[in-house]
Amino acid sequence: MSILPILFATLVAYLLGSIPSAVWIGKAFFNTDVRQHGSGNAGATNTFRVLGKKAGIPVFIIDVCKAFLATNLIWFFRHHPEGNTYVNLQLLFGAAAVVGHIYPIFANFKGGKGVACLLGVTIAIAPLPALLSFVVFAVVLALFHYVSLASLCAGLAFPIIIISNITSHYSYQLSLQLFSIVVAALLIFTHRKNIQRLLNHEESKTYLLCKHSH
Repeated sequence: MSILPILFATLVAYLLGSIPSAVWIGKAFFNTDVRQHGSGNAGATNTFRVLGKKAGIPVFIIDVCKAFLATNLIWFFRHHPEGNTYVNLQLLFGAAAVVGHIYPIFANFKGGKGVACLLGVTIAIAPLPALLSFVVFAVVLALFHYVSLASLCAGLAFPIIIISNITSHYSYQLSLQLFSIVVAALLIFTHRKNIQRLLNHEESKTYLLCKHSH
């Protein structure tokens, strides 16, 4: 396969990831730039906190879908490879989308933390482990109401699920195992301030799954 189509698809994947749904929806429908409120991140979590479910849910869905589409850009290749090369290209395009989300060219390179995008990438490549990780996220969120803690737990669960191969329906290759470890490391890096706030008992709680009054 020629390198030029791969480079072009990688650029397209980055541009898809750079779509700042939180910024555009916030400004268009709520006259609010979410980056100027809450945590200052242009992601689904901060959108939920600042603008509520009416904005947060669409932003979450768009962020998952844009990464899913970017990861599967290989579908549009006239002759796409099979096996390990196929998955490796998916990983490349998915990674480009996540980088685009965190450093979006359409929003002055100030984006979100990549949680929803990573979910979209993992759904495209390993749907069952992605689902199990999302269950971990939902359970931790329901119990403790910290989105950051739920994201970290889900991110750490993903490589455990992949490497242990408990979802034996899949045959995972080394590149996907390494990617799962990178996912966990990336989430720890992008949530480093949240980790400090959690340790200091200063992290804000978010009630996405149920109504709650303080």
